[in-house]
Amino acid sequence: MLSDVLGLTKSQSLAYRELVASPSLDAAELAQRLGCDPGDALDVLRTLESHGLAARQSADDSRFQAAPPEIALGALLARRKDEIRAAQVELIELEEDFRRSSALRPATDVVDVVRGADAVKHRIMQLQLGARETVESFTKPPVFVMSAEDNTAEDQAVARGVRYRVVVDRVFLDTGMMRVDDVAEAIDNGEEVRFSERVPIKLFIIDRRLAFVPIQTVVDAEDSDLTPDLVGALIIHPSGLLDALIALFEAVWRDATPFARPGEHAGGSDLDHQDVRILGLMLVGLTDQSVANQLGLSLRTVQRRVKVLMDVAGVSTRIQLGWHAARKGWI
Repeated sequence: MLSDVLGLTKSQSLAYRELVASPSLDAAELAQRLGCDPGDALDVLRTLESHGLAARQSADDSRFQAAPPEIALGALLARRKDEIRAAQVELIELEEDFRRSSALRPATDVVDVVRGADAVKHRIMQLQLGARETVESFTKPPVFVMSAEDNTAEDQAVARGVRYRVVVDRVFLDTGMMRVDDVAEAIDNGEEVRFSERVPIKLFIIDRRLAFVPIQTVVDAEDSDLTPDLVGALIIHPSGLLDALIALFEAVWRDATPFARPGEHAGGSDLDHQDVRILGLMLVGLTDQSVANQLGLSLRTVQRRVKVLMDVAGVSTRIQLGWHAARKGWI
């Protein structure tokens, strides 16, 4: 936390914590606790001293003791707050300048190009971290820049209160590239997730001010390994094209199937947890085999449970079962 908020390095933060927990330390003692070279430990102590976080003992100037945290860290925190306020003022000025210059763009100059996998990954993270209100996204295979697990900016944005609406291509569940538990966790964290049989493009829409469209150039369709120079992205600024992408997202979102988190709506029914999970995945459109793979069941078990559910509902087709489940609040 100290390194994140106050700008200290990890070694400086650890060293200060060791000083706080000790009457005093010299470079050798600190080096032993941190597992580093005494020369490096002395450099860290001198840096802490220059920041006002440590002071030398009057009786032995080779030994250092921690400055009181409330005073020392309070001063650093106040300085950081001043820097943040100054940065916010500059950000507002830069945003105004950017909007004025954007208004002067010719009608044909509404698309920027990002080239290379590393640059694409950096911009995806940057745009999500900079989102203020909404991120709307299409997710479809193949994954050629980063996986959902690597997209830490998404978790940070959701934690800040940014609203995420994501339409996921159903093939992720069909093939096991995405697990039901991971989707449920994302929903628990505040995301809204729906599934579609076919997602048209990869897409991020940030605050409805920018759209980001990852693209790839495939030289050999049989070769799944894309070199960095075959990956890129388009950034679409406010324009009719951005409006069209927003309309496309809304159309696909409207027709996509909401993901029924297991147990979310089944409190008043007699269904057990497993039956609710099976029903939810079935309504998303998964095959019996895909449902079995997702839940770690056998194909025969899934088919038997679906047959029991149809008998309980008094219906003869799966379409009727889905309608009955929705009407009765089973999912």
